[in-house]
Amino acid sequence: AKLGEVFCNDAFSVSHRAHASTVGLPSLLPSFAGLLMMEELRALESALTKPKRPVTAVIGGAKISTKITLLYNLIKKVDQIIVAGGMANTFLYAKGFGVGKSLCEKNLKETVNDILDRASAHNCKIQLPIDLVCAKEFKNNVDTSICNVDQCHDDIMILDSGPKSIEKFKKILKHSKTILWNGPLGAFELEPFDYATKVTAKYVAHLTKNNSVTSIAGGGDTVSALNSAKVTGDFTYLSNAGGAFLEWMEGKELP
Repeated sequence: AKLGEVFCNDAFSVSHRAHASTVGLPSLLPSFAGLLMMEELRALESALTKPKRPVTAVIGGAKISTKITLLYNLIKKVDQIIVAGGMANTFLYAKGFGVGKSLCEKNLKETVNDILDRASAHNCKIQLPIDLVCAKEFKNNVDTSICNVDQCHDDIMILDSGPKSIEKFKKILKHSKTILWNGPLGAFELEPFDYATKVTAKYVAHLTKNNSVTSIAGGGDTVSALNSAKVTGDFTYLSNAGGAFLEWMEGKELP
């Protein structure tokens, strides 16, 4: 602090960490938020504080355990949540569907049921895939099959949302005014399991370019997936922050 007269924090991506550089310096110097920080916060405020409705959150990724707090916060603030990726498997399992060899946190069945009950109490609709892209193993050039959610056999794993699900999600997004996106809709690291994420991302980009929606996305895997779909420049705002973006969406006060 002796080396400066003013402290400017322009690093939103580390603002969830109580470090000397984020919390210590502003306690010793006159401090301000930088331009990127302000842009980031304005974008997030527009998505959750005073959004244009209906608001749809697209929440994907591998595990629900990393996004429980996020889901509990979002059901109080958005109109619909599209749950996809590995997370959706746990929701399908809690609803009594078989998930075969898929990634699934079966120990969180009661948590999922509680989320569904609270969502219903807040008039927030949880939207799940209705068909699935499956394979016997997760690798390149593997044979795939498409099945409805009640047809997943014991020897296969769910790796992406199916074509009926994509059309369902598109209809929901078309009637939204604000879209908040965190996480891929399938195992996007390998083709063809990146298909649902890419097609849906391109559709959101199309809606954004037509000024139909405000679209805000963030998180490391999300940025990678949108880069792969070549639509990062077409969203209203894309946050490069991972943990800070998630914690802000969880309703936590960042240090």
